[in-house]
Amino acid sequence: MAESQKGDEPSGSSPGDGDESGFLTNLLSKLHIKGTSSEPVMKILHESSLEGVKRFIESEKCKNIIVMAGAGISTSAGIPDFRSPGSGLYDNVTKKYKLDDPQSIFEIDFFGKNPKPFFVLCKELFPESFEPTISHYFVKLLHDKGLLLRHYTQNIDGLERKAGLPDEKIVEAHGTFYTSHCISSTCKKEYSFDWMKAKIFADEVPTCEECKTTIKPDIVFFGENLPWKFFTCVEEDFDKCDLLIIMGTSLVVQPFASLVERVSKKCPRLLINREKVGQRNSSIIQALIQKYGEQDEGFDLSSLLGGKGLNFESKQNRDVALLGDCDDGCKKLAEALGWAEDLQKLREPPAPKGRTEWL
Repeated sequence: MAESQKGDEPSGSSPGDGDESGFLTNLLSKLHIKGTSSEPVMKILHESSLEGVKRFIESEKCKNIIVMAGAGISTSAGIPDFRSPGSGLYDNVTKKYKLDDPQSIFEIDFFGKNPKPFFVLCKELFPESFEPTISHYFVKLLHDKGLLLRHYTQNIDGLERKAGLPDEKIVEAHGTFYTSHCISSTCKKEYSFDWMKAKIFADEVPTCEECKTTIKPDIVFFGENLPWKFFTCVEEDFDKCDLLIIMGTSLVVQPFASLVERVSKKCPRLLINREKVGQRNSSIIQALIQKYGEQDEGFDLSSLLGGKGLNFESKQNRDVALLGDCDDGCKKLAEALGWAEDLQKLREPPAPKGRTEWL
């Protein structure tokens, strides 16, 4: 039946001609919708480009920038992709300890029974073994310029701290190595970064000095809740955000990925990433938006129809994709803003006058 219906459709039919989209088209055509295609679309940026973002940052409108970051900002630091099966480090540990599921290393129940595999990985991946990237220093530069409201990261490498970003500006959504706690529900004694480092590099499984229970870095395992700071800061920050910068993340892990929807509909969003992610994926929604126009203050067609995420095709010029490595994207933005030398100075001694050399 479905095939015969499809075959009966006239050639050249648009997404608005199908049963579902046709119903929505007829419904919406009967609504008095403010902001249809006959009216001008409210533009958020001067243009949907790096130049448009640069002009917005330089304007009086941009005072509070939020950065959302994932593993892509740490790639150039040399941190291995240890969670993916097939990587040498990951496979070596799982084979050594005869683990059926490599993910079990990061499950809280398994850790309570057998913490050794996790600490073997920790020794190879300990944050102090790596240096911040240009991307980390760019976030620090936003702070130095008085523009950074908060930096939200999915990473546990702590490289933001090493770059000099203060603790109050960082929200580590998936936890941190910076502190550790006893996993006993009746103890929960806290231990310092240096204490944990000494135990890990001595090839010891850290145990509590008071109750002898295992100590775990405060990173979020499967089966654990995200840090309380994440939820409290989200409530405080996202209504204030003037510009959202998203870097080096696939935007698939929740609830982190949904943060792109927490900013105002007037807030521009810049994606610095190797590929476009987090996009609206309904062709029906896109077809209707093209036919009936973009959203304005009083009406959001995409939200009404269930569309969420970034929309790089919007005539609003709200979402911009700067594709490529995060470090390259940050350098381009810094150069456009006239901040190239400032960014360079955060990484290394100043270059000879009149020259800026990126390593």
